[in-house]
Amino acid sequence: MTDLANYRNIGIFAHVDAGKTTTTERILKLTGKIHKIGEVHDGAATTDFMEQEQERGITIQSAATTCIWDDHQLNIIDTPGHVDFTIEVYRSLKVLDGGIGVFCASGGVEPQSETNWRYANDSAVSRIIFVNKLDRIGADFFRVVKQIEDVLGANPLVMVLPIGVEDDLKGVVDLLTRKAWVWDDSGDPLNYTIEDVPADLVDLVEECREKLVETAVEQDDDLMEKYLEGEDIAVDDLKRCIRKGTIALDFFPTYCGSAFKNKGVQLVLNAVVDYLPGPTEVPPQPEVDMEGEETGKYAIVDPDLPVRALAFKIMDDRFGALTFVRIYSGTIKRGDTLVNTFTGKTERIGRMVIMHADDREEIDRAQAGDIIAIVGMKNVQTGHTLAAVNDPATLEPMIFPDPVISMAVAPKDKTASEKMGIALSKMVKEDPSFHVETDEESGETILKGMGELHLDIKVDILRRTHGVDVEVGKPQVAYRETITQRVEDSYTHKKQTGGSGQFAKIDYVVEPGETSSGFEFESKVTGGNVPREFWPAIEKGFRISMEKGTLAGFPLLDVKVTLMDGGFHAVDSSAVAYEIAARGAYRQTIPKAGPQLLEPIMKVDVFMPEEKVGDVIGDLNRRRGMIRSQEPGATGVRVKADAPLSEMFGYIGDLRTMTSGRGQFSMEFSHYAPSPRNVAEEVIKEAKERNG
Repeated sequence: MTDLANYRNIGIFAHVDAGKTTTTERILKLTGKIHKIGEVHDGAATTDFMEQEQERGITIQSAATTCIWDDHQLNIIDTPGHVDFTIEVYRSLKVLDGGIGVFCASGGVEPQSETNWRYANDSAVSRIIFVNKLDRIGADFFRVVKQIEDVLGANPLVMVLPIGVEDDLKGVVDLLTRKAWVWDDSGDPLNYTIEDVPADLVDLVEECREKLVETAVEQDDDLMEKYLEGEDIAVDDLKRCIRKGTIALDFFPTYCGSAFKNKGVQLVLNAVVDYLPGPTEVPPQPEVDMEGEETGKYAIVDPDLPVRALAFKIMDDRFGALTFVRIYSGTIKRGDTLVNTFTGKTERIGRMVIMHADDREEIDRAQAGDIIAIVGMKNVQTGHTLAAVNDPATLEPMIFPDPVISMAVAPKDKTASEKMGIALSKMVKEDPSFHVETDEESGETILKGMGELHLDIKVDILRRTHGVDVEVGKPQVAYRETITQRVEDSYTHKKQTGGSGQFAKIDYVVEPGETSSGFEFESKVTGGNVPREFWPAIEKGFRISMEKGTLAGFPLLDVKVTLMDGGFHAVDSSAVAYEIAARGAYRQTIPKAGPQLLEPIMKVDVFMPEEKVGDVIGDLNRRRGMIRSQEPGATGVRVKADAPLSEMFGYIGDLRTMTSGRGQFSMEFSHYAPSPRNVAEEVIKEAKERNG
């Protein structure tokens, strides 16, 4: 039985290019070397193992890996930084107990770091901070610490100070022990010495240590008293206080170094063990019933309780389908049968593996606190709960945003067509924010995703990973439709052709619903003019029709239908007749109800050099953007705006041109809003041409 106190389930997250993957790589090398003494473990499995990741230098999938440090088992998930893949960060944070937030010492707190930090706050994940790339030109540790306070509203607890900066980075001073860790220039992370603090840093070290001790002892009244009376506090007592405050999210221990130059990573690993919580030290997951309501019960981290496990990622690789699972309670053994509480079907557990990026190690059992992968599960998707058959319960499911952008793809030839279908079904399982539909009229395959880069990568994976050559249409915006007026109406469906006929009459009101209500149906029929057993058929007829609006064929949102009265025939009325009547009523009435086109509005976060602010804001205004705020920072200005997705295609290229390559932006879906008339007319015209 593994001691759960020695487990750390952690994630590494940050903005694009802050050095998450390099940091993970160094951690693997360090833990690999120490775990297997005598081997030059230089080729430690890199977590960016997709071709697309290696080529673009970004992480797309979160990769899971396991390593040992100081007798502690670290289950590490390296997450992507790009905003189109935040879904990976979100679902990883759901199953982690702690995290390492990596920030670039020259770039500071960037837009995506903010989104990830917000997700981590929502999931109440304890974190330590690693300010990376201190060897870069323009690196400034204290400026980044100040940004973390100002931009993220967080409380960084400085644990180390850098010795030198940029090209002169030699190492770091550990404030707790007042010792300097100095690395040589060989690039080997194990070539370091522990020395006294350099003379020119002694005063600063004492000043920063004082702040550190003051913050830490606030966690313990007795130690606070000792400290105020001028007594020295033992390092072990300070560590205990820092651990308590970190787990309570009162502050975030902050480290610095250069992962690329192999300086400072050991202290981050020590901090993971010393300050981040084990599985038993975080609040247990609430259990919910089939309606999603909390039951008041919790999945307690205990190997002897009934099994509760959450599938948080599906991945298809050369060995078959892998389902990544975080076990919250109980023990899973090879050959066990569990129930998927979402589908109600049972799943037999075949092979279980611990992942080392894309290598794996077979295991026979796993217990509460473990993150493992199960091979060959058929019907499990992201967010599904696996539970004991005799005591099922569901863990809080994950909620994924709807896609806002789509593009059509067509295989180049017949043989590619079959391959494409198989490949796309695998890809949809892997990524819940990626949808695939077939347009019934045109027969086209439509891919839907979170942004241009998201779909770009999917097409790349289709071509390279699955060998399917496709032709790609231009990206399309996921418009919606709604209505603006209340209409009372009546519709009768009659059909008489030899034998029994069809008859259904409905009187109804169609009106705009509450924002985000989708579709609501209510019946106020009394006296049996429309028998109760036919109400569901009427609701179904309207609900199915809502998938295609009458303006341009986009789904209809936020409509309420109230059935007021109607008529029925003892022989000719049937559920089918009432469903047909409802569909006819929809086609008759929606055009009278002031239909309106809605467009997706994105939250846009743009970072630029100060001298380019006027150009960028002028450009956003031309794109129908609404400027929300403008914040000056140390290295430039951040502008937050709301802008319609249709105006933002190709924006990264224009932004780079305007800012000489120094601008950055991120974008996420915010809400739907009415389209201006000229835009709506153009979209409706295009849709009609497309649908013939």
